[in-house]
Amino acid sequence: MGNQKPAWLEALYMQKFFISCPIHENSKKNEKNVFCLDCCTSICPHCVPSHRFHRLVQVRRYVYHDVVRLEDLEKIIDCSNVQAYTINSAKVVFIKKRPQNRQFKGSGNYCTSCDRSLQEPYIHCSLGCKVDFLVKHYKDLSPYIRPCHTLQLSPDFFVPQEMGDDEMTYETPHSTIVDGTEYEPMCWSSGSSGSETMSVGCTTSFVRKKRSGLYLCGRSATKVSAEEEDMATCISRRKGIPHRSPLC
Repeated sequence: MGNQKPAWLEALYMQKFFISCPIHENSKKNEKNVFCLDCCTSICPHCVPSHRFHRLVQVRRYVYHDVVRLEDLEKIIDCSNVQAYTINSAKVVFIKKRPQNRQFKGSGNYCTSCDRSLQEPYIHCSLGCKVDFLVKHYKDLSPYIRPCHTLQLSPDFFVPQEMGDDEMTYETPHSTIVDGTEYEPMCWSSGSSGSETMSVGCTTSFVRKKRSGLYLCGRSATKVSAEEEDMATCISRRKGIPHRSPLC
């Protein structure tokens, strides 16, 4: 290999992340935040299923710079002496150099490439700084490149699920689905025919269920008990006409 950088390493340094994916420009969550080592390109979450058998690494954002989890990078390249930072309980490493406008040197360690102040015992502030240092002084990257045949995204990585037309018809967010054969809207009513009084009642109960991240609403009809029917009958009977007492 000599001082020649692997294709994926060159691409990781040159690719742009957190820009809209032109393939899924009309989709939500279409920012490119994944790097495919086999294709040497940045992809968005919607592209992940097409690269599911490739080596993938997630790129994150920290103080306006691209970072990768140290745990992931250690599988493909030696990251010793590169200062790591902690975000969301995970250690990350900057991909590119971060040169400073003001150069102020005091006691302590400094980056070998951009003179950024570092904590001991680190001497590189990013992966790019270490690679440039190795190429300049050792002329050979092969001892630091690690063989990696499989590299998968973390289990908490969100991959959007594309739903077909059939699924969209029956499961839409916050939709109301009613089966006409099971639901007959009726209200409390009473009527009299001769000496017989009839009353019919029906209650409609709403049961909110959650299924596959989509909220569904169903209705069920309940029968009226005999006691409720008798009560409705009593309530529906007309009261007699009140009689006033004669005036004295």
